[in-house]
Amino acid sequence: MTAQLSDQPVPAAPAGPRPTPSAPGHTTASASGRTAVSGSGAGVRVGKTRRAAGALAVIAGCNAMIQLDDPIVNIALPGMRADLGLSAVGASWVVTAYLLAFGGLLLLGGRLGDLLGRRRVFMAGVALFTAAAALRGAASSGEMLIAVRAVQGVGAALAAPSGLALLLSMFPPGPARTRAIAVCTAAGALSTAGGLLLAGALTSLGSWRWVVYLDVPVGVAIVVAAPFVLVETRRVPGRLDAAGALLSALGAAALVFGLARAAERPWSDLSVAGGVPAGIAVLVLFAVVERRARQPLVAPALFADRDRLLAYGATLAVPGAVIGTYFFLNQFFQAGRGWSALVAACALLPLPVTTALAAAGGERLLRRLGARRMLAVGAGLLMCGNGWLALSVTGPYPVVLPALVLLGAGMACGVLPLTVLATSSPAPDGAGAASGVLNAVQSVGGSVGLATLVAVASHGGGAAAGFVAGAGFAALTLVAAAGLRRRPAAVVS
Repeated sequence: MTAQLSDQPVPAAPAGPRPTPSAPGHTTASASGRTAVSGSGAGVRVGKTRRAAGALAVIAGCNAMIQLDDPIVNIALPGMRADLGLSAVGASWVVTAYLLAFGGLLLLGGRLGDLLGRRRVFMAGVALFTAAAALRGAASSGEMLIAVRAVQGVGAALAAPSGLALLLSMFPPGPARTRAIAVCTAAGALSTAGGLLLAGALTSLGSWRWVVYLDVPVGVAIVVAAPFVLVETRRVPGRLDAAGALLSALGAAALVFGLARAAERPWSDLSVAGGVPAGIAVLVLFAVVERRARQPLVAPALFADRDRLLAYGATLAVPGAVIGTYFFLNQFFQAGRGWSALVAACALLPLPVTTALAAAGGERLLRRLGARRMLAVGAGLLMCGNGWLALSVTGPYPVVLPALVLLGAGMACGVLPLTVLATSSPAPDGAGAASGVLNAVQSVGGSVGLATLVAVASHGGGAAAGFVAGAGFAALTLVAAAGLRRRPAAVVS
């Protein structure tokens, strides 16, 4: 990473001693308070570059840790249920409790980073997430497991938007920021691959408790390293919009809860038929309140830019084009073909590995194609991958494999331009809020996608129909790409 970032050194923090001109070989004070040999400025540049690489590693590590948690829990859930005597409803709450806290508090977490300092909130979130992960492995009852999963969701809601906002503040718009976003995308994909493999191996060879401790060493390393490489941001003066925070939390939680229930119950069920409309109604009320608030949780001006608004819409759709692959294929490999959790995990690896490889070269592709065309390419690949699976899901694995590669490449080509567009040019004081909105849309998009695909599959056609629905989500992404302005990706030039 040092060589990649050397052309865009990170600006020094506003506070603290500034470097002063000196003769070659003399020492100067760096932004971190340490001294470095100036060497005609080369020492300072190298110091900044190393700090930028360290900061990126910490932020990408947090993203990887949060994404690693999903495959861990999904693969460990049968063991949790058997060991702790969880009912089917209790097992679903192990997942739902996390989703409610995470999805409901993302907007609040982003705003708290702006008001209190993003590094401070980021570290608090990672520490809370890590402590809950450790307690989860020691859970002695289903109730304790569900409670610590909710606490994990709170920690993730603090860490995820603040981490992205820190990345925006440390890397200026252009190639350096785009490369940083690509690295985070690749790290998340690789963590999913590693999570599938490790969780499958540990579940097959040992206890589910071994599996759920995987997050702990990563979280501890992040908390230890963060103070040395992350620059604290200036606190934004103002007050927390309590009404907006309450409404956003209630609305998002109700919507996520209803959609999560829809993945396992009919839409006529009271928890679904009540939760989804109630969540939408509360979020509409939240939008009305925010327009009148003096210091809103999310500034309405954030949605004034057409490209950003379309990016949020496409971000809502992209998860639905991929989530069915993990959901349907994992079940088919284990239940339909009798494969172990480890073998099923290995069979799914080409998807996240391809995402990571494609993301590694994503910055160059985005600079060459622009966001509009790159997103269209990604949507096309996602449509082809889902269509392929709809025709071949029950076929031999070599026939299924090309679809996983298409989906992995499509995911990278979709996520990278959407993240760049959604986070480009917000006011510096609102970077946390912009990051919170992006993360919230991703969370809700996953719930919407899974609920829709399961509903379609359960009403006839099975997994094949679910993949057709996944192609529909990809088509919506293509429509959003067509609405973007015809221009080079100025944010990466």
